[in-house]
Amino acid sequence: RDGVVEHDARIVLDNTVSQPRPLGRFVHDLVEANPALEVFVLRWDTGAIKSLFRGSTFFTVLRWMRHPRIHTKLDGHHPTAASHHQKIVIIDDCLAFCGGIDMTAERWDTREHLDDQPLRHRPGGQPYKPWHDAISAVQGPVAGALGVLFRERWRAAGGDMALLPDPEPSGPCWPDGLPIDFENIEVGIARTFPEMDDQQPVYESEALFLSQIAAARHTLYIESQYFASRKIAEAIARRLDEAEPPEIVIINPVSAQGWLEPLAMDTARARLMEALRRRDRHGRLRMYHPHTAGGTPIYCHAKILIADGEVLRLGSSNINNRSLRLDTECDLSIAPTDEGQRACIVAIRDGLL
Repeated sequence: RDGVVEHDARIVLDNTVSQPRPLGRFVHDLVEANPALEVFVLRWDTGAIKSLFRGSTFFTVLRWMRHPRIHTKLDGHHPTAASHHQKIVIIDDCLAFCGGIDMTAERWDTREHLDDQPLRHRPGGQPYKPWHDAISAVQGPVAGALGVLFRERWRAAGGDMALLPDPEPSGPCWPDGLPIDFENIEVGIARTFPEMDDQQPVYESEALFLSQIAAARHTLYIESQYFASRKIAEAIARRLDEAEPPEIVIINPVSAQGWLEPLAMDTARARLMEALRRRDRHGRLRMYHPHTAGGTPIYCHAKILIADGEVLRLGSSNINNRSLRLDTECDLSIAPTDEGQRACIVAIRDGLL
């Protein structure tokens, strides 16, 4: 059974829960409670170094490094200025999570993105702005395939393969209480690996974007943190040139994060959108920036593509050149085989809208 679910913060945070809240301590305590559990953490090296002295990260890393069954590796197997951007969790090659959510602070929110949300705060109690993100949960052969992908990255980063054997087959592992949207459905994996001296490039994520844009018949719905890829914009332009182009909706944040990214990403987005609007003779293209009911911008970090009721794609790939050519990425995509699955895809799209 392969299951794919949209991100929905259904978990209720309760102050009476005895398990610790910080992720680093939680992982440590899980290993302490289960003598058979081995944890492998592969982190982008530059990002890890930048965050080392934020909050309690330094002490978390020390605690993990001293534990014989928590294995951490900093992944530097990427070109200069690139990143290891895949966001994957694999449990016993039976259950896996893949999407756009980083395991860090200021990511929790509910899909309502309320203005008054007392649970949306930093560890110190300071509130942060609404955040929109998405991740998928899958069970079955696709989880095993993601496990293979992780082991390939672990080896490329210099990890000890003797520590990471193939897991023993296990029974059903779907979490209790997590709704299932699809069953018995094929799930495709699209990857990005940059060209390196010891590595052939893999641009599956970009190729899949192009083919899915070309295949859309009536509607194309896209969520992305950025819109700065000329190739993707050209693919959309070709559709807008048609006599009967599909309706195209793109969801982007008002502005990119940080001080440098807005200069690069927002400028590129403005130029590409202006060029596309000149090609949009039929008025089929729209870009929207989400806000709360009170007018606060919602930061869109999700990476989603839905074409008609025929394609549902979700992963880590942004629509910019770095993501599609230089970073490592991983996306999952499904194509339905019956009307019930198609209706579910449409319902997910409508729920996001």
